[in-house]
Amino acid sequence: MGCWVTGLLGYWVTGCPQQPSNPYNPFVPSSVEFRNVSVGDILRDLDLRIGAGEAVAFIGRSGAGKTTSLRLINGLAAPTRGEVLVDGVALSATDLIALRRRTGYIIQGSGLFPHRTVYENVATLPRLLRWEESRTRDEAARLLDRLGLPFAKFATRYPRSLSGGEQQRVGIARAIVARPAILLCDEPFGALDPIVRRELQESFTAIREERNATIVFVTHDLVEAMRVAERVVVFDGGRIVADTAARDLPRHDAPAVRALVAAASLPS
Repeated sequence: MGCWVTGLLGYWVTGCPQQPSNPYNPFVPSSVEFRNVSVGDILRDLDLRIGAGEAVAFIGRSGAGKTTSLRLINGLAAPTRGEVLVDGVALSATDLIALRRRTGYIIQGSGLFPHRTVYENVATLPRLLRWEESRTRDEAARLLDRLGLPFAKFATRYPRSLSGGEQQRVGIARAIVARPAILLCDEPFGALDPIVRRELQESFTAIREERNATIVFVTHDLVEAMRVAERVVVFDGGRIVADTAARDLPRHDAPAVRALVAAASLPS
């Protein structure tokens, strides 16, 4: 029987025959470190450490370097200088496919497979990891129910029949169902209306607290950054200009931070 392999949001899907199922084993959260990392003219001299289990938001203007920094973590972008490390091991010496399979990735617009049902989308990574089907189904059902998508009603539906907010909920479920060590979020709620966006922020925060992953969340929205993360890193011109606890950000005196605070109409 032949095999096919294709990229999926930073990890890989393979059509090769599956091996016998492995026991369910949640991944332990990972640390991430950037050591003097530059990427051409986009990112310069980035030094940053994110502890295992920490939730960090990257915020800044368009082109500031935040999404490039996110993509460096699972090898979707490569540094031109310096090293990115996960759990103390440089990505240059890491099996990137294995890393991506323990990394969840949520993007704006959900990125669902249009030819797969809601359940099949959510089950993608557990099946790659050779979970028992009963465990996959139980975890998917529990998570979809938590996200306001009752399994009995939504499991067999296709993405084209869902609203934008429902699609994004399925994207979240797919990214976190296998309890990833790292969860990367690239402006996942940016295209949604304010009410749905707030609902998803609240659902995401509640689930984040029980899933215990290391989270990096890219956003343009300062209020969102402070709502979903405990630490905020502000980028400007390809460099970090602030790195502080979310609650302390409105009082930070960096000009780029002051501009974000003013735009968000937050009291300083």
